[in-house]
Amino acid sequence: MAFSQENIENLNRHFKGIDPQEIISWAIANGNKPVVTTNFRPYEVAILHAVTDVDKDIPVIWCDTGYNTPNTYKHAEELISRLGLNIKLYVPKQTASHRDAVMGIPQIDDPLHKVFTEQVKLEPFRRAMEEHKPDVWFTNLRQGQTAHRDSLDVLSLSKDGVLKVSPFYYWDDTQLDGYLRERSLPNEHKYFDPTKVLENRECGLHT
Repeated sequence: MAFSQENIENLNRHFKGIDPQEIISWAIANGNKPVVTTNFRPYEVAILHAVTDVDKDIPVIWCDTGYNTPNTYKHAEELISRLGLNIKLYVPKQTASHRDAVMGIPQIDDPLHKVFTEQVKLEPFRRAMEEHKPDVWFTNLRQGQTAHRDSLDVLSLSKDGVLKVSPFYYWDDTQLDGYLRERSLPNEHKYFDPTKVLENRECGLHT
C-alpha cells in the first residue's frame, strides 16, 4: 500500500468527522500487516476498543519501559483480559534495577537522558516494528497534544513510510469520556512516562 501526499491530504479531508470505526475498517481493508501500539496511558482504551472491535486479532504492541505506575499495570491487565488483546510485549534489554544502579532517571538536560530514552523506549520500539514490519500503524495521537502532533492529521506517514492512522485525532477529552461512558470502559490517569519532563513533550516515537 503506497499513498502519495496528495492521496493522504484528500483522504484526510474525507475522514474529518467520520466515525473512528469506519476509518479503522478502511485502513484494515487497504493494508496487509496492521498493528496498534499502546502504552496504556489515559484514553488508550478508546483506540484499543475501536481497533479490536474491527479486528480482534490485530497485534497490539506494548513497549513497557519498566517504569509504569502500579495503576497502569493493573489497568493494562484489565484491558488485556476484557478486550482479549493480542499483546506483543517488548521491554528494554536492561532491567530497571540495573539502570537505576548505574544511571537512574536522568533529567532532561543531562546527556544521559538521550541514552535513557534510547534504552527504555526507542530501541524496544524499533525492535517491535522490525519484527512485525507493519504497513498500517494505529495510534491514539490527537490534535493539541504537542506542537508536532498538531502538524499531523488522521492519516500521516511515519519516517519509515508506514501509514499512521489516528482515528480519534480530532476528538477532545470530553468526547472520549463520552465514548468510554457509553461503552462502560475504564480509564486510568495515574500514568508516568520517565522520558518526558512535560506532558506536551514528544518522546521520540512519532517524530
